[in-house]
Amino acid sequence: MATAKTRVGPQSGSADDGEDIKTVATTGPIRVAIVEDDERVRHALLFQLGTAGFEVTAYSCAEELLEAVDAKEFDCVVADIYLPRMNGLELQEELKRTAPYASIVFLTGHGDLSLGMRAMRRGAVDFLEKPVDDQALLSSIARGADLSRRRRAEQLQRIELEDLQRSLTSREREVFGLVTAGLLNKQVGTELGTTERTVKAHRASVMSKMGAGSLADLVRMAGSLRIHAVRTPPS
Repeated sequence: MATAKTRVGPQSGSADDGEDIKTVATTGPIRVAIVEDDERVRHALLFQLGTAGFEVTAYSCAEELLEAVDAKEFDCVVADIYLPRMNGLELQEELKRTAPYASIVFLTGHGDLSLGMRAMRRGAVDFLEKPVDDQALLSSIARGADLSRRRRAEQLQRIELEDLQRSLTSREREVFGLVTAGLLNKQVGTELGTTERTVKAHRASVMSKMGAGSLADLVRMAGSLRIHAVRTPPS
């Protein structure tokens, strides 16, 4: 097993320390995986990125990364596109399934522009030729990590909102959908066959349960949850 790991800078917290999991997942030290079959290059990257302050783990092939129990926790994967057995593009596709938040930066010793374009169209952050410019690599990793963490934060927020939404009654869900679709309380009442006063009570309950401070907050939540009001067609 050719896996190597180094940590530089502050350590990420753990649930045992009482630190919020969402904060650790989105603001802790940037975690980078290196996938490089050339041992000399692999160790050089491990040292370079560790010195730059990243938490880095290095693998000699794609299969080693995919078998790692914490593969889905990486913010950015830096991989040679010409890997033995499973190549970089195949790794990229597999990561979309197993580690959907991880970004990928490709390195290559061959100036294959068409391959680079394919990788970028599939979502790669960058395609850099060896010998890699240090600043270009660090900049690409930073952009990739930012993208990864925004994806992870959006998903965590969606999970939290789904938990809150499950606390709503069926009628509150209807009010949630209609109010965030732009209907006034009176219109919602007409739609549901109830009084405006009752709608106001349901609306206040929805905002309280969802933790919304304003209608604008509630509308953003509806967007994240992909809520679409189902209106009764006019008779």
